[in-house]
Amino acid sequence: MPELIWDGKYDQDGKRAAPVRVALPFQTVETVNESVQERQRSLDLFSTGRDPTWRNRLIWGDKKYVLPALLDEFAGKVDLIYVDPPFATGANFSYTARVPDDPATPGDNSRDFIKQPSMLEQKAYRDTWGTGLDGYLRWFYETALFLSELLSTTGSLYVHLDWHIGHYAKAILDEVMGQDVFRNEIVWKRSSIATNVDKQWRNSHDVLLYYSKSATSTFHAQFGEYSESSKKHFSGADERGAFQPVPLLGSGRRAGETGQTWRGIDPNRVGKNGMHWLKKPTALDELDADGKIYWPSAGGLPRLKYYVDEAKGPYVSDVWDDIFVINSMARESVGYDTQKPEALLERILLASSNEDDLILDCVCGSGTTAVVADRLGRRWIAADLGRFSIHTTRKRLLSFPGLKPFVVQNLGKYERQLWQTAEFGESAGARTAAYRRFILDLYHGEPINGYVWLHGLKNGRIIHVGTVDAPVTVGDIRQIATEFRKALGSGDDSPSTKSVDVLGWDFAFELNEVARQEASKAGIEMRFVRIPREVLERKAVEQGDISFYELAALSVDLTSSGKRANVYLTDFVIPLDDVPNEIQSSITSWTQWIDYWAIDWNNKDDTFHNQWQSYRTRENSEIELSASYDYEEAGSYTVVVKVIDILGNDTTKTLTLDIPASAS
Repeated sequence: MPELIWDGKYDQDGKRAAPVRVALPFQTVETVNESVQERQRSLDLFSTGRDPTWRNRLIWGDKKYVLPALLDEFAGKVDLIYVDPPFATGANFSYTARVPDDPATPGDNSRDFIKQPSMLEQKAYRDTWGTGLDGYLRWFYETALFLSELLSTTGSLYVHLDWHIGHYAKAILDEVMGQDVFRNEIVWKRSSIATNVDKQWRNSHDVLLYYSKSATSTFHAQFGEYSESSKKHFSGADERGAFQPVPLLGSGRRAGETGQTWRGIDPNRVGKNGMHWLKKPTALDELDADGKIYWPSAGGLPRLKYYVDEAKGPYVSDVWDDIFVINSMARESVGYDTQKPEALLERILLASSNEDDLILDCVCGSGTTAVVADRLGRRWIAADLGRFSIHTTRKRLLSFPGLKPFVVQNLGKYERQLWQTAEFGESAGARTAAYRRFILDLYHGEPINGYVWLHGLKNGRIIHVGTVDAPVTVGDIRQIATEFRKALGSGDDSPSTKSVDVLGWDFAFELNEVARQEASKAGIEMRFVRIPREVLERKAVEQGDISFYELAALSVDLTSSGKRANVYLTDFVIPLDDVPNEIQSSITSWTQWIDYWAIDWNNKDDTFHNQWQSYRTRENSEIELSASYDYEEAGSYTVVVKVIDILGNDTTKTLTLDIPASAS
């Protein structure tokens, strides 16, 4: 078959280049909506070496690493994949953030602003589109290879695209999946808005390329609604309701019962070439006795009464014009630009999966696939590189009644990638050292040598420079603290104060306050500082327009009375580098920075369990600032409070509480 070629598909020896297969371990950072009993059962199963019960998964990470990491466990086990990959636009990772009203200030003072992509998101965009169409085709081809490996023998793949790239994707999918398992090109008429009509035909549809893994894939025909003109065909009526007379005879003579005379009608003599009954005479007798056969008064042929309330509707074809795009005022809208309507995913899931099947969406966006899968009783794995996407999906799922427990995971360490190579050379050691010197210089620190986790010194404070393409984790903090203790008083480069600045492009969901407390155990005062995206812009670097900001700080009061615990949020401050000046000026209360917060009332040092939460919605922009919980038994408890700001960043604080035996 003809082959689509792009730069990088084959290496210098003419061999097809294989995608990166780094099997990174998943780290669970939060468990959501799990009861105390379910939590204990999972702990008991884990302690005995048995796998805990299934938990749906929401994964923060680049699909380039997420998909190969899933292969070990799920190769050949995914029943349905829906993927809505990014198109040729740098805005794929931007989103609209909203500053809510301040309840203490009269009037509507909410404001929206565009949040630019994080460094990891920008890097993913450059990896995909950095070399133009060739880069995208390579990315899409490698993604398709992984998706094909994950599909079960009865599985299906739906790839959602628009007119920019769909024809290229079709050629790649034919190569990876096979032309023989291409089932349909579905056209979704997504908009009736007239755009560019003075220069070209109106762009108003997307395409979904539908492939199956084999000829035995799951498929259930779907039915639409009858139009008003179609309903007019149900012109008959009796005490049961409106009906449409439909034929009881089929063309062509048949031997046997269906060719016999019934009620004086010989089917062999009907029509020019004869006909036959569509049901056996005994079945026709039963239908007639039940009043379901229509006998025309003029002596015509009998027909079956097809009642309107029995009608499934017309078969849905490969042109979908009955599902409407979500506008900003729609009830299900969560303010996410690329959000797809639930009706679209519901049709796909009902057609190509069964209850308890496993559904995968590796570019989940606002979480529509996960929401619909959960509602329809399917298991699901949803992933996205965007932190705000993960937050939006988590919050949206929580608003769904009957939500099944799920976990939030990330990928831990990424491999060092192209940005360092392009900026600082090919040699791994030299590249890493040059990158660290670059960041230290911008931070006005001096490099130090002889350590793995300690990289610089500024005003007596040690500096750790996080890697370009990996979030800083609690595990990193433990390593920094261990090496710091060994460095005290050990030479010219040793710190003069017990303090560390940790610089990072991004920070793991569970980090901030938890890591501060890890450092505190080691007697270290630690600050977490975000490396700003401006360092990627040569002009900003040359002009000195680089500022570093600390992560958010959270203040919480925890009190108790008897066996009741009370948590109060008292202050929350976030870094302002991502917030425009005009938006900053509209903030009148620290509470406006909070979009969502949750509490784990009895953390067991395994993962954060969301046992209570309060969050803003389109219908209700207010948020509670306190919560209470009644413990059943006396003891010492670890209480973890997690706050998500309006930019989707997590800040976590851990507190301890003693409930005395005499409490009542």
